[in-house]
Amino acid sequence: MSVVVIGNGPVGQTTALLLARWGVPVVLLDGRAERDLVGSRAICQQRDVLDVWESVGAGRRIADEGVTWTTARTFYRDAELFAYTLGDAGRSAFPPFVNISQARTEQILDEHIAAQPLIDVRWGQQVVDLRQDGCGVTVRCAGGQEIRAAYAVACAGARGDAIRRMLGVSFDGHSFADLFLICDIRADLPGWAHERRFHFDPSWNPGRQVLIHPCPDSTFRIDWQVPGDYDLAAEERGGALDRRIRAIIGDTAYEIVWKSVYRFHSRLAARMRVGRVLLAGDCAHLMAPFGARGLNSGVGDAENAAWKLAWVLRGEAGEELLESYHEERHAAAVENLEVTTATMDFLVPQNEKQHATRLGTLSAAAVDPAMRARVDSGRLAEPYWYVTSSLTTPDPSRPFTGRPPGGGVPPAGPGILVPDVPVSTVDKSRLRELARDGFLVLATPGAETADLPVPTVRLTEIDRTGVLAGALGARPGELWLLRPDAYVAAVVTDRSALEAALRRALASPHPRSGRGR
Repeated sequence: MSVVVIGNGPVGQTTALLLARWGVPVVLLDGRAERDLVGSRAICQQRDVLDVWESVGAGRRIADEGVTWTTARTFYRDAELFAYTLGDAGRSAFPPFVNISQARTEQILDEHIAAQPLIDVRWGQQVVDLRQDGCGVTVRCAGGQEIRAAYAVACAGARGDAIRRMLGVSFDGHSFADLFLICDIRADLPGWAHERRFHFDPSWNPGRQVLIHPCPDSTFRIDWQVPGDYDLAAEERGGALDRRIRAIIGDTAYEIVWKSVYRFHSRLAARMRVGRVLLAGDCAHLMAPFGARGLNSGVGDAENAAWKLAWVLRGEAGEELLESYHEERHAAAVENLEVTTATMDFLVPQNEKQHATRLGTLSAAAVDPAMRARVDSGRLAEPYWYVTSSLTTPDPSRPFTGRPPGGGVPPAGPGILVPDVPVSTVDKSRLRELARDGFLVLATPGAETADLPVPTVRLTEIDRTGVLAGALGARPGELWLLRPDAYVAAVVTDRSALEAALRRALASPHPRSGRGR
């Protein structure tokens, strides 16, 4: 049976493409009459998300069309506090971040959807009722059309209130009082094309922040924090918007491509799985954009949901596997909200104590380099590590060392996304390409591989330079079990332990095949 995906934004598009990649038919619904291709919106695409998109053929093109920024500058008032360059060990196929408008990303994903016969796209289908029973889900649209599917994934975005009400899911949290003005401008700004600039309390926006991001085609996205009673129309009429922009770019000629005013929210659905329906992306969680954790975390939801639904539909796992979607992705959302809430408390202090902390930190950072690490302009998006997941088999010899400094990656081990390093096979050039074909075992020298229940490759056959072994910290006699989303499920040393780890990774009491394709 098929899966119905509700919402044809980037998270819904990704979910549909990944399900189709696993051979699952998809009906992709959206209440809009057509795609709204305006504005930059979610622009910062993290390298591991580009890697997910590459698994459906789109990542390289999105990366190549986007702008790669490598330097992050932070200013306090009119002085630069510090600048840092995003690290890159030179192994990943993609840069740390690529900036490209959400509209363009959606267009590229649409092209891949159009070429995928397993995806049936239906615009103008507003969902008004959603019922489920023991065999499937029935979705009814405003025009009376009904779609019957085995499961549904709700990717209805920030305005998915109706879907959550149908499912009886609360969406607790809060909204921030201040607004944020966003302008996409086209201008010639030499030296700015590969830099992200963050300004605390500049003289031209005192007491608040400004963030500037480069985008393709000499376009720059500028975000101003503004008061809750800000009136964009009045500022345009009086010429204040022009003065606001010129305070940043000077006398340079510019064109406003798009502008909007947003209020940021911090909210999380109580449940991300309700029977046969999974919630993903902004329909499940809303967070402030500083750190670019919104769309990037939504793509993480999509990949987690897609492989688990595929395994259940193909009989490779029981429905109990779907509960791990809620477990893993709800935990990821909690972490993202913790990070973004701490950032917003620093950017928009909620009380006098927070105000004093912010002022003291910024003032001290201007003269004391040791204080710079305490300046919070948003910890940049990163994968969530499933080290405490019920699907992960712990390895006492590889304990999780905790969240690394911003931009860092934990040592390889159970629950960690496997390093993206080159490998040598007939048709694959990178480890994650190989891993995303299904469950996979990497066997180190000395490991016994006879009659294993999962496709197995010997490290020596694909790692001729030793780079992979070094990145894993691999030891003789080990079997590394990788999930279909390229996370490490277990590191064990014998067949019986591997079979137990596979059962655990499938949330299943019975051993099953892990390939899935």
